[in-house]
Amino acid sequence: MSQVLQIPLVKYVITTLNQLYEIESKLRVHGDPGNVTRNVQRIREEIEQNALLFYEDPMGERFDETRTDLEATISGEATDSLSVVEVIKPIIRAGTEATSRVIQKGIVVVRADAQAHQNSPSVPQ
Repeated sequence: MSQVLQIPLVKYVITTLNQLYEIESKLRVHGDPGNVTRNVQRIREEIEQNALLFYEDPMGERFDETRTDLEATISGEATDSLSVVEVIKPIIRAGTEATSRVIQKGIVVVRADAQAHQNSPSVPQ
């Protein structure tokens, strides 16, 4: 019977983690006058410790086509020296940070680094 409950529970926790990520993102942009960040961190820690699920924010990380933990949309024309510029959904993993597996691929927008694109020989300067 626990196996029957486990699948909806995992989906529920994944939805909760996605919402927590959205809350944290909004707090970074708009500030935290009510000190909600502490509460969000406590919820994340409880899920991480008890359900062994956690998320990673790939914002700013390098991207290439060999990454299996991200689904990316390329913004712009250049396709070299790509970095994550927007995170729609974070990477959700099961396990611990030392050993984990991807439960949800991150959904991101990537773009060529401006400096790498400007230094490219194919771009007139």
